[in-house]
Parts: sequence; C-alpha cells; structure tokens
Amino acid sequence: MTTELSRRWRPRSLLQLVLLAFIVVMLPIAVLMFQAGQALSELSTLADQSARQAVEQTRRARMLSTLALQMERSARQYAVIEEEGLRDIYNQKSRQFGELLEQHRSLMGDDADFRSLAERYQALKILPRLRGDEEIDVNAANAAADAALPAADTPADELLQPEPQADTEIETDSAGMQAFLDRFSGFASESDAVREATNQLIDERIADIREQANSVKARLWMQTAALVSASLMLMLFFTWLITRPIRQLERRIFSLGSGERDGKPTRIQGPAELVQLGDRLTWLSGRLNELEAQKQQFLRHMSHELKTPLASIREGTSLLSDGVAGDLNERQDEIVHLIDENGQELQTLIEQLLDYNLLQNSRRMKVTRFDVAAMIQEVLAKHRLALDNKSLTVTSPHHPLSWQADRERTARILDNLISNAVAYGEDNGELVIRIAHQRDWLVLEVANSGEPIPQADRERLFEAFYQGSVRRKGPLKGSGIGLSVAADCARLQQGQLAVVDDAELPVCFRLTLPWAEPQPGRHVHDNDAGPVSRVPADDARNETWSTE
Repeated sequence: MTTELSRRWRPRSLLQLVLLAFIVVMLPIAVLMFQAGQALSELSTLADQSARQAVEQTRRARMLSTLALQMERSARQYAVIEEEGLRDIYNQKSRQFGELLEQHRSLMGDDADFRSLAERYQALKILPRLRGDEEIDVNAANAAADAALPAADTPADELLQPEPQADTEIETDSAGMQAFLDRFSGFASESDAVREATNQLIDERIADIREQANSVKARLWMQTAALVSASLMLMLFFTWLITRPIRQLERRIFSLGSGERDGKPTRIQGPAELVQLGDRLTWLSGRLNELEAQKQQFLRHMSHELKTPLASIREGTSLLSDGVAGDLNERQDEIVHLIDENGQELQTLIEQLLDYNLLQNSRRMKVTRFDVAAMIQEVLAKHRLALDNKSLTVTSPHHPLSWQADRERTARILDNLISNAVAYGEDNGELVIRIAHQRDWLVLEVANSGEPIPQADRERLFEAFYQGSVRRKGPLKGSGIGLSVAADCARLQQGQLAVVDDAELPVCFRLTLPWAEPQPGRHVHDNDAGPVSRVPADDARNETWSTE
C-alpha cells in the first residue's frame, strides 16, 4: 500500500524531482525573504514618519521660543513708541504662537511646562491699547487683567480656545501696560522648557524605535534559524530521495560484478529514468545467469572432449613404459616418464580449469611442512626436457629449508613461473631460482634472461587471459591464465606475487609467503621434510639468499 502511494506521488523523471526539490527547498527561504522585506518596510516607514514628525516638532518648539521673544520685544516697543503698527505685529505674532501651541497640544497636552506656557499665553494673547488722555484706575485695570487669566486647573485645549471678539480690545494706561509687560517674566524660559521637553519626547520616541528595531531583528534571527533549518531538512530529505535509488543501483551493480545472484531483485523506487535503469540491470542479471549456465554446459562438454584424447595419450605412455611395444633404453624411458608425468599434470590442470564450480569453492588450504629446496627440484624435474631443449642454464638451491604452507599451491606457483620462463626466455639463456627467509616470511625468486617485461604490461600481467606485448617462443600459444592462477594461489595463502627489478637478469618474479598456521581441528603433516625449525625472530633483519 505504501509503495503504491509512493509511486503515485513521486515525480515521473529525475529532472522533475530535482526541480521540485529546488522549489520546495527555496520556499522557506522565499518566505523568510518576504517576512524580512515586510519587517524592513515597516521599520523604514516608521523611521521615516518619526523623522518627519521629529523635524516638525523640533521646528515648532524652536519657533515657539522665537515667537515668545518677538512678542515680548514688540510689546515693549509698543509701550515706548505707542505706534499702532507695532501692536498689529504683536497680535500677528500672538496668533502664530497660539496656532503653534494648538498644533503642539497633541504631543504634550498633559505636560506641566506646556500647561504653564498655555496659561501664560492666555494672559499675553492680546496687547492692551495705551490711552494717555484719560485717567484709568490702575487697580481696576490690573483686576480686569487678572480676571482674564484662566484657572489653574483649566485643561490645555480650553486654554487655547480663542476669546470672544468683544474682549480683544483692552485699553490701559502706562501703569497697566507695565503690569502687562511684567507678565512676560519667565515667558521665554517656559518656551525653552517646552522645547527641551519636546526634545526629550523625541529622544524617547527614537529609543522606542530602536527597541522595536532590535525586537524585529531578534524575530528575524529566530525566523531565519527556523526556516533555514527547515530548508536543510528538506534538502536532506530530497537528497535521500535522489541518492536512495542510486545506492540501490550501486548495490545491484556490485552484486553483478561480485557474482552474487539474488533470487528476486528489489525493485528500484525513484524517478522513471532510474527505475528504467534498474529494470535494465535486472534484464542484464538474467542474461548473465543464462550465459553462466551456457558456460557451465560448455565447460562440461569440453571436459569430456579433452579428457578422452588425454586418457588415450596416458594409456599409450603407460603401455610404452611397461615395455608392451618393446624394451626402451634409458633415454627413451626418461622421455616416456616425463610425458606420462606431464600428461597427468595436464589432466589435473584441465580438471581444475574446466570444473569451474570446484575451482571457486576450493578455498581452503592444505597446510603442511615441506622442504622448499626439494619442492623446487621436483618441479624442475617436470620441466627437464623443455629446459634441455631451450639449453637453459639452471641455478637452483639444494640446501634444505623447511617451511609451513600449502605445498600443492606453492608448487603450482613455481611450476607456472618456470613454464613462463621457458616460454618467454631466450635460447641458451639462464634461469636462476633463489630462496630466502625473513622472520615469518619466505621469499622465492625466479629470474631468467630474455626480453624485459614492458612497464605498461606489468600492471595487468596477473589478470586472467591477458597476454602482454612480449611474444611467446615455441609452437604452442599461451592462454594467459598461468600467471593469474599463480597470483590467486599466492593471495589464497596471504602472500604476494610480483614482478621486481633484478640486478643480474632482466626478468624476475618474487613470491612472498607467510608462515601458515594450521586450520582448527587439522594436524600439520610432514612432507619430505626433516626436523622442523621455525624461522626465529632474530633473523628479521638478515636475509639468507641461496641458489646453490
């Protein structure tokens, strides 16, 4: 059920999945950018409005202080000169002052300094007219002026309301004028106090804006952390969606390359291209299984076809060896004996080569103790006829050296190396076999004269069926599996077979084998070896090479 649902919503192609991943991952970042733009726009608008209001309010407060001084100056000039134009100027400045106070009331209507200034302005709003030809009761004039002052608890908006037109004309004498002028005492200082209070309010507003900006900044950081984390999680999710089928394909390819055959391969889940590629791999796996079955059938048939003539050859050599066709001289008997032994060895190699399953499953070692020098002489004896035909001078060790390893596979390695030297070495050349021990390692070298192995061939020399650029000598054509089999036998014993440079001869193969421990439950058998003495650790730095 879940698989069916996942197949319904998944994109049909890898391109669609990548585009969808890009869009979905970018969505939280787009939301973050939108919110950040909105917050910055609000802050910008608020800052712009606050800046405009601050400039206007500061200008208005400064203008109040200036008008207060101008009103006092105009009043005093009128009291001295008594020109009607000065009184008009005063009244004009007074009206301007009143308008500014009315505009300023929304900002600081409840401020004590502002209320005091408004009360003072009500007493100074109208400049009285001087009348010097009549006597006026000074006390009455002062009382009338005091009566014009508002009460202390009068609200600021009522203080700024315009007086009736009937009260705008007040006449007084010089004494009343002096009393009027005395009321200007502190008028300018109160205007300055209002200006200072205005500046303080503006500073507080700026501090509020700064605090609001810090709050917006903190909120944006939190949103950034949350949305970026969401984007990362989405990125990881889509990365998993994209890489999961790729890993499935990788496992499928690895199983094909390693020879593993799954009964029912898992269906690839992902974009259509990768699903189609998985289907192609499934088809390829089935095709490889068919080819493997055909190969097994071919090997079984070839095994029978090759064993039949080989059996006839061995039967003929056996008859010759038994003297059925007449007595053989010593040389002829030796040749027949070599033919029989090589025929037997060829039969063993054919059986191991053709019986593929047996060769793959035979991974256990048969650890025995044996004399390395005796094994070398035994393998050389198999190739004595070929060595004589090539007129090769053989130098090999004869002193006993006991070792513990898989004797059969070690002999097969040496046999392939000697066969390789016979096939590619020069006529009338030289073949040198050296052995040495170093702590728990046996080192065996097979060197021969002939054409050096090119550097380009050394990297692939031990690959199956690979034949280098050096031409093989002799009537038989090589199959290219001898060195591959030798390298596999070395690796099975945790050893190594490699081509090395030699100071004496142009071609040299070096085999290094460790001292093999017997497998649990099995005993070590002595095979043509005398008293066994394991190589001591003190010989770690001493190499004892021997060719004689």
